[in-house]
Amino acid sequence: MAVTVESFAREVASVLGARLVSLVLYGSAARGDPPVGADVNTVLVTDAADEPLFAALEPVVRPWVRAGHPAPLIFAEAEWRESADVFAIEFEEMRAAHRLLSGRDLFHNLVVRREDLRRQLEAELRGKLVRLRQAYVTWRSDGAQLTRVVSQTTSGLLTMLRTVLRVGGVAVPPDPEGVVRAAAALVGFPPTVFDELVAPARSARLKLGPRDPRAAAYLDVLARTAEFVDRLT
Repeated sequence: MAVTVESFAREVASVLGARLVSLVLYGSAARGDPPVGADVNTVLVTDAADEPLFAALEPVVRPWVRAGHPAPLIFAEAEWRESADVFAIEFEEMRAAHRLLSGRDLFHNLVVRREDLRRQLEAELRGKLVRLRQAYVTWRSDGAQLTRVVSQTTSGLLTMLRTVLRVGGVAVPPDPEGVVRAAAALVGFPPTVFDELVAPARSARLKLGPRDPRAAAYLDVLARTAEFVDRLT
């Protein structure tokens, strides 16, 4: 019998009973985007995160993971309330695209401070930038390796650009191309740099050559975006 998100939610609710505070589907599956692989992301909030909880969940989570999905992120309710400053980007992403599967929707009263969002975003962008530079200086003349490096570093790129728009006070478009265009207009970079990196049908076929100018342009855009976020107050 196939494991679905609905059957998984029913089993989690059954084994946890009153201990379950909230079970939420988030990310691309909640947005209704075309599926990439089998990943269906969930977050589970409970009264506490202790050994009896894990023992109860294990027989439900293991078939879910065998079906190709990540295990749920698990928070105790008190941890959830206190984590908005640390996981500001992740919580705003979840708030923007989530579906309640069981329990209470905790996003209604969740407060994420803009400065926490901006600070985490700058750290993420600068970290991605310095790691990409490290790889670029090693592999810039090897097209195959350069393609692999750029493809790996574009993971989470749309999340970063959506967060740039949120911090900049701009509405987030529902489609990847719209996100890129809006972020390009806000930051001031050419949107064509990301054309092949954000559209799944094209990015899957991305092939860079030795010293490909697209890789250098990508580096420049990340640097400019990090500088833009740093200047925001």
